[in-house]
Amino acid sequence: MEWTDIAGIVFACVTANHLGLVKAIEETYERELPVINCVKCLTFWSVLVYMVFATRDVITSLAISFLASYTAIWLELLEGYVDTLYLKLYGKIYENPDDTSASDADNGYSAVSVSEL
Repeated sequence: MEWTDIAGIVFACVTANHLGLVKAIEETYERELPVINCVKCLTFWSVLVYMVFATRDVITSLAISFLASYTAIWLELLEGYVDTLYLKLYGKIYENPDDTSASDADNGYSAVSVSEL
């Protein structure tokens, strides 16, 4: 067991939820997955399973899993903050996205042009 493995599990669980990969899995299977959809729960159970198989020490595994779950909350908050900064910066760089020459590329046929976001 290494701390880098646990940090990798926490990062993977939080980022998969943050990027919407879990939601895509839910839409694919057409069912709600409440334990996987929660970053705290997914992190807790992932780290717990990893720790129990790696160390066979249940008490230490529980303690580290709770710590990792609490850390996941803060990592999720940090990723949300980074998204906010990114969107602000993107808005400053590309102030008017409608002012592109690509919008004139359809030659009057709007059905074949890319939809606007």
